[in-house]
Amino acid sequence: MPDTQDSASALRALVVVPTYNEVENIETAIDKILEHAPDVHVLVVDDASPDGTGDRVEALAADDSRLHLMRRTGKLGLGTAYVAGFDWGLERGYGLLIEMDADGSHPADRLPALLSAVADAPADDVQLAIGSRWVRGGSVVDWPKRRELLSRTANLYARLMLRLGVHDVTAGYRVYRADAIRRMDLSGVDSKGYCFQVDMTLRVHDLGGRIVEVPIEFRDRVLGTSKMDRSVIIEAMLRVTQWGVQRWFRRPRS
Repeated sequence: MPDTQDSASALRALVVVPTYNEVENIETAIDKILEHAPDVHVLVVDDASPDGTGDRVEALAADDSRLHLMRRTGKLGLGTAYVAGFDWGLERGYGLLIEMDADGSHPADRLPALLSAVADAPADDVQLAIGSRWVRGGSVVDWPKRRELLSRTANLYARLMLRLGVHDVTAGYRVYRADAIRRMDLSGVDSKGYCFQVDMTLRVHDLGGRIVEVPIEFRDRVLGTSKMDRSVIIEAMLRVTQWGVQRWFRRPRS
C-alpha cells in the first residue's frame, strides 16, 4: 500500500460516484478505486439507470462492505447527486468526501495523492484538493483540440470572472475535507451540470479554505455516452457570469 494512503487513512474517506447508464464502466471503476485506495468506502448514487447500473452495484455490494448504493427516483442531475452523497457521508462520520466519475476518465492511481494533499495538511489549512488537467504535470488524452480549447477557455473565463487562483475550476475529480462541506448551506444547489464544480470551488474559497491542485492525466471515456451537452455548457457560462457580476459589485451570491 502506498505511503500516501497510510497518512490519509487517519480520516475515513468516502468516494461518491454518480451514475446514469454506466453499467459498462461501473465495476471497473469500483475495482480500480479499491485497488489503489483499499481503505476508502464507495457510495454509488444511481439516478434510476434503465441499463441496470444500480442492480449491478447492488450485487457487488453484497460481497463487499466498502461498497454502498443510493438509488434515486430519476435523472435528477449531477449536483444534486453529489449533495445527496455528501449528506449521506456526513451523517456517517466520514472525514473526507471525494467526487469521482464512473467512466474511467479520472485516474484511480492518483487518488492516494489527492487524499494525502488534504489529510496530511492541518485541519484548518487545505480544505479541497482538485485533480487538475491544467497545471504543470497535468494532461488530457484522446481529446479533440476543439474540446481542449473549450475546457481551457471556460476555466480561464471562470478564473477571471470569479477572481479565483484555480486553473481547473471545472474539474470533477476532487477531495473535500468534510468539515468544509458541513459549513456550507447546500440546500439551494440545483446545478444540473458541471457548473456544480465551479459553485463548490467558490464556496470553499469563500469559507477561507485553501485549495490545492494535484496534476492528473485525464482520459476520455471509452465506453458509454458522455452526459455533456450544449445545455450544460450554457448553464455553466450563465451562472459563472451571474456570480462574477455579483462579486464585482460585492453583492451576496444567491
